[in-house]
Amino acid sequence: MFSKTCEYGLRAVLFIAQESANGHKVSMSTISQEINSPQAFTAKILQQLKRNNIVKSLKGPYGGFTIEEEKMDTKLSEIVSILDGDAIYKGCGLGLKQCDATSPCPLHFKFVDIRESLKNMLENTSIKSIIDDMSLGGFILKR
Repeated sequence: MFSKTCEYGLRAVLFIAQESANGHKVSMSTISQEINSPQAFTAKILQQLKRNNIVKSLKGPYGGFTIEEEKMDTKLSEIVSILDGDAIYKGCGLGLKQCDATSPCPLHFKFVDIRESLKNMLENTSIKSIIDDMSLGGFILKR
C-alpha cells in the first residue's frame, strides 16, 4: 500500500523516536542497519523529514538523528502525506490510472472502505502511541 519511500520513512521515524525516548541520538548508518534499508535512500528520506520538522539532525561526533518530545504527538498521516502525498487515499487498488466511481476497477467499491479505515488509523495514531506499544515488546522494524 505504501511506497518504499514511505515504508522506510515510517520505520526510520519509529526507530529514531524509540531511541530518542531513551535519550539517544542515532547515526544514519545505525538507522539504515536497524530498519534494513539502503543508507543513501534513507538519507534522502530523512532529509525530507528534516525539512518538514519531523526529525532533527545534529552533525559532528556527538550528532545523530532525534525526534523532539513535542514531535512525538505527530500523527502518522502527516508523515505519509510528506512522503507519499494523498495518493494512498485516492489510488486504485489494482494500480489503474483511470479508476473512479463512474469507471471502477473490480475492487473499487471494496477498496473504498479499506482506504477509509487506513486513513482513519493514520489520522488517529501518533508516533508516541506506537512507541508506547513497542515498549511492550514483540514488535520488529526489520525483516
